[in-house]
Amino acid sequence: MITDFKNKTAVLTGAGSGFGLECARIGARLGMNLVLADVQQDALDKTVAEMQAAGAPVLAMRVDVSKADQMQALADATFARFGAPHFVFNNAGVGAGGLVWENTLKDWEWVLGVNVMGVVHGVRLFTPMMLDAAKADPTYQGHIVNTASMAGLLNAPNMGIYNVSKHAVVSLSETLYQDLALVTDQISASVLCPFFVPTGISQSHRNRPEELKVEAKPTQSQLIGQAMSDKAVGSGKVTAAQVAQMVFDAIAANQFYIYSHPKAIGSVQTRMEDVMLARNPTDPFAHKPELGVELKKALRA
Repeated sequence: MITDFKNKTAVLTGAGSGFGLECARIGARLGMNLVLADVQQDALDKTVAEMQAAGAPVLAMRVDVSKADQMQALADATFARFGAPHFVFNNAGVGAGGLVWENTLKDWEWVLGVNVMGVVHGVRLFTPMMLDAAKADPTYQGHIVNTASMAGLLNAPNMGIYNVSKHAVVSLSETLYQDLALVTDQISASVLCPFFVPTGISQSHRNRPEELKVEAKPTQSQLIGQAMSDKAVGSGKVTAAQVAQMVFDAIAANQFYIYSHPKAIGSVQTRMEDVMLARNPTDPFAHKPELGVELKKALRA
């Protein structure tokens, strides 16, 4: 929980677009120090220029969050400039789809490296720093928010690699929340589970490292997955700015689960009932059977 954001420090990964950019804008308006990290230099530069024009103190670094040494450098630079941060937003993420057995080893290394290890690095590097600050100052308040997805609570077909990564983030975040509660009342955690929000996540392959690119052409299922993702994300009605405000509201209220689309929770309830009743997984297209028919037809052609 953080009740007063003014003069506090926020570390934001994925700050060049989407939720990271919008949280930076809110942070600047609230008078926060901003540590901005992104793998895409031109996007990061634009964010930095905007935040500096708004009068915010800024530290910016190009960072591949999957790289331990780069995240260590970010943590070291943050502490040297601003001391321990108060708000850490482990937000950088990438997306990939297709039938789960068709994903290559490089696909797995890329998606899990960014989506899982990026969050792991943020947690393991910044949490001890924040705990030290809390011990030294009884008025210190800190909060860690990890970006997962509704895909971390569900298991939609043809996007298994993404589902796996986001389930890991939910599990890590729930455990982090419980672990923090064992040792301090001054720092807590939340997990952000957005549904389809226009953020650029569906085009994340633009920043895929050369060493993890796949030379083979995408499979039919991967092409279909990309098209479905583009359509779903692009048609989202809830904006990244609205979700960013939900993040700040959740921090102030010490709310753990942050949902961009609360009505989607019904599908989570169905999944939990499947688990509790040892029932086979419910058809994900039960509410729109025509979509399932189209997908099966395309994949079996």
